Amino acid sequence: MTNSRRHNSINLADNTTAHSRRSLPGDKAVIIQMFGWSWDSVAAECKAFIGPAGYGFVQVSPATEHIIGEQWWTDYQPVSYEISSKRGNREQFANMVNACHSVGVGVIADAVINHMSAMAGGIGLAGSEFSRYQYGAIYQPQDFHDCLRHGDNEINDYSDRFEVQNCMLGGLADIKTEAEYPRKRLAEYLEDLLSLGVDGLRIDAAKHIPAADLKNILSRLSRQVYITQEVIYGAGEAVQPEEYLGNGQFRYLYALRDAFLGGNIAQLADINNRGWIDGLHANVFVANHDTERIFGDLSYSSPANTFTLATVFSLAYPYGAPTVVSSYSFDNKDSGAPNQGDGYCDVAKGYTNGGSGGWLCQHRWTAIAGMVAFRKAVGSEELSNWQSPESSKIAFGRGSKGFVVINNADSEWSSSFETSLPDGNYCNMLSEACATSVTVSGGKFWTTVSGRSAFAIHTEGRF
Repeated sequence: MTNSRRHNSINLADNTTAHSRRSLPGDKAVIIQMFGWSWDSVAAECKAFIGPAGYGFVQVSPATEHIIGEQWWTDYQPVSYEISSKRGNREQFANMVNACHSVGVGVIADAVINHMSAMAGGIGLAGSEFSRYQYGAIYQPQDFHDCLRHGDNEINDYSDRFEVQNCMLGGLADIKTEAEYPRKRLAEYLEDLLSLGVDGLRIDAAKHIPAADLKNILSRLSRQVYITQEVIYGAGEAVQPEEYLGNGQFRYLYALRDAFLGGNIAQLADINNRGWIDGLHANVFVANHDTERIFGDLSYSSPANTFTLATVFSLAYPYGAPTVVSSYSFDNKDSGAPNQGDGYCDVAKGYTNGGSGGWLCQHRWTAIAGMVAFRKAVGSEELSNWQSPESSKIAFGRGSKGFVVINNADSEWSSSFETSLPDGNYCNMLSEACATSVTVSGGKFWTTVSGRSAFAIHTEGRF
């Protein structure tokens, strides 16, 4: 969305009803946010790379009919619940789900249920006519909040719960989710997505919907799915992430941003013990489509390889279910996806320096894809053997199954590292074709890690 207050998602993946999962099913817990990719291109990429690389899930852009426009945020202004967007039609969406399932990849749909469009009226992408608070047979004026506290009907004070959950976010018509009819209609829309085979739902702008309303809507679903909710943490704000634990962490994003850009990554040692939402409930990420557009947050354009290093940490450290954003480059923060959303990655270019035609293909970058395999290999092993000789250099293990070294300094790091890994020869999973390797002997190994780079080994990468 375009509102800067909402630039992180507590992906709280828990609901006390029988219709959502506390954690991602299976042993492949890494999600890719395929931001702006069409359904056909997601389907092709699932088969070509995502499935074979060991990713567990793709999170796709909203599937509902929306306002017409090239800007990325038009996807987040629905005008009907027809499965027809810039990304493709209903048949293409269903084919994408089936294609991803065929290679063991689940699909998480981005669901916009807090609001409809901000426009006074017009025609949607699939031809649906709408006007302010009047969306065909779906919604009438009585189905929206009328925030009478002040004349502009907008959220102005995030310390005021009433405003946050009853007034308009950026002019978007705010659905009256406490009323029976909207609850029923929203559940029908979500159920339609489930009928097409989706495995999870990301609830956009969840913070602007009371937790009790969300719980009621989700309780009407016919089967269990993974639920992740966008609820930003804000000091002094009235609505906090913990309220939504009964339904499905933005502090995590801020912590990594400040550590990697500020140079003190050693402070991340206790990130799973700070009194935040426990890792079982948290979906964590280094960047998403909102944060990439906020100056000062981590993104593909961050200096000194910090985005990649922070992503390596996120995939190595035992906290939360990680999401990796795969997006496109832009000069204007409103710019929509290139090539009408036809995403592709040029094999001839490799993936360490970007993708093709504006597509970045971060999910294919050697370091990121290597860490997906690392996370799967180490499973639920606990943090071990933490070492940090200075603030910009950290190394740690995941029990007896993996070990990672992250050098956020400009100079190289040569050292002997203590590890719980068994003796043997190990490939550095962050190098192409095992270009670098180490030998573990007696619980130790020696290696040199270049400045602003990382190194990772695991027991499934022995030779």
